[in-house]
Amino acid sequence: MDDENERAARAKKGSPFLNTAQAAFYVGLSQRTLEKMRLKGGGPQFRKHGRFVRYHIDELDAWSKGQPKASDADDNRAGQT
Repeated sequence: MDDENERAARAKKGSPFLNTAQAAFYVGLSQRTLEKMRLKGGGPQFRKHGRFVRYHIDELDAWSKGQPKASDADDNRAGQT
């Protein structure tokens, strides 16, 4: 796991493209969750480089910023009718 973290940090300084494991670490999800999102939709935008899946850091950031969490107060009001 530390190796993946180091590789993700180096990738951010160099190439803007991350593999699935690096991208999952970057956005705080498990690799499997990111893979499922890729298949079902709703996850961050990705691209294929040959047979390899790559995520661009800017697209991961944009996706992450577009995932707001409602506050508990909003959740409570939504349940009241």
